[in-house]
Amino acid sequence: MTPFDIGLIMTGVLLVLVVIGMRVAFAAALVGMVGLIAIFSMRLGFEKGVITALKMAGTVPHSKSVTYSLSVLPTFILIGFLAFYAGFTRQLFEAAKRWLGWLPGGMAVGTVFATAGFAAVSGASVATAAVFSRVAIPEMLAVGYSKRLSSAVVAAGGTLASLIPPSAILVIYAILVEQSVAKLLIAGFLPGIFSAFIYVIIIIGMSAWRGDAPPVHGFTWGQRFASVPGTLPIVSVVAIIFGSLYYGIATPTEAGALGAFVVLVTAIVNGMRGRQLGQALHETAKLTVMIFTLIWGVLVYVRFLGFAGLPEAFKEFIVALEFSPWMTLVIILCAYAVLGMFIDAIGMLVLTLPVVYPAVMALNGGEFVSAADSSFGMSGELCAIWFGILVVKMAELCLITPPIGLNCFVVAGVRPDIPVQEVFRGCMPFFVADGLTIAGLVAFPAIVTWLPSVM
Repeated sequence: MTPFDIGLIMTGVLLVLVVIGMRVAFAAALVGMVGLIAIFSMRLGFEKGVITALKMAGTVPHSKSVTYSLSVLPTFILIGFLAFYAGFTRQLFEAAKRWLGWLPGGMAVGTVFATAGFAAVSGASVATAAVFSRVAIPEMLAVGYSKRLSSAVVAAGGTLASLIPPSAILVIYAILVEQSVAKLLIAGFLPGIFSAFIYVIIIIGMSAWRGDAPPVHGFTWGQRFASVPGTLPIVSVVAIIFGSLYYGIATPTEAGALGAFVVLVTAIVNGMRGRQLGQALHETAKLTVMIFTLIWGVLVYVRFLGFAGLPEAFKEFIVALEFSPWMTLVIILCAYAVLGMFIDAIGMLVLTLPVVYPAVMALNGGEFVSAADSSFGMSGELCAIWFGILVVKMAELCLITPPIGLNCFVVAGVRPDIPVQEVFRGCMPFFVADGLTIAGLVAFPAIVTWLPSVM
């Protein structure tokens, strides 16, 4: 048996473990550990093979995770939880409701923009869905919205956190493929806004046609302008993070730390109590540990894949296909759509990128190819950024599609009166909207690449 055969067998075992419910972090670490032992035992004998594999499994996670880039994750996560426990999310939703409620489906439109605003400080899709299940759904139901639309808007709106900076999943992508965190975060801004507007168009069209989301009137201009100051903390953080990254004033970690400081000071001034601060810090620690554990486990599996030779073999297979690079890219994206129905977003990326990313770079002509010589008409760096945004957007699909659909389960968990099947049905139009968004990003790559190219 060759190392390649071992790689195929253990990858199959990993998929089985994940599908039957084992956590991705532990499944990846276990499979990677067993695979390394098998490969080194073939070369060095069983005893030396086990010792070598154990040493590698013990040192790789530490050496790869003590990088400066990873320190950005807890700062971004902290911003989101501070904003939630300080009540800024409710103020943001109130402002969106007063300014946009007059449209057909206006409160749903306001919810989309409010979730986009919160996404710009939280970076976590599940957290966004959980927060607005408490804030927005009761308000929409109170004015006559259907449960299906109300819950679906929140579940789909939460996915915007995957693209709009600061996005935790974009940071993970940047670290896995060794690309610039700052450029990837900036690249997600326009696609995130583009996706939000596609959602808005879908909502207005459905509401005008079906009539199940009546507009809300009665707000004076004075009431609208009175709601603006409540949005300033979040607007300030967005401006700080985006501006400092775009102009190169600060690293992503420094921008995140500064944003967290601004939110903390504003929250304390607005009356945040010690108990609320403690809850925000506790939730930040829990989510950070979960993400780091996932990265540690996957790094062991990635090292095993390298020794098994799977990434190189898959790259050669993809390049040898008798399809155009564009058609091959579409096939890869469709495969992600199917895979996302069974594996959560982060797990899907960390398990597939070590194999898929080198293949896509080979399709483009290599990581260091110039725009003039590449298959997709962009340099190697910009292609990596563009592909990252496409993959993350595909990962968003798995947050609202059965049977995993984590955002849908979160909404149903916060609102037990709304069956999860109803949430999934309501999300179908947003699944179509995401498909249109991805088609737009593939057809017009400049939506992704323009901002990072002029940083």
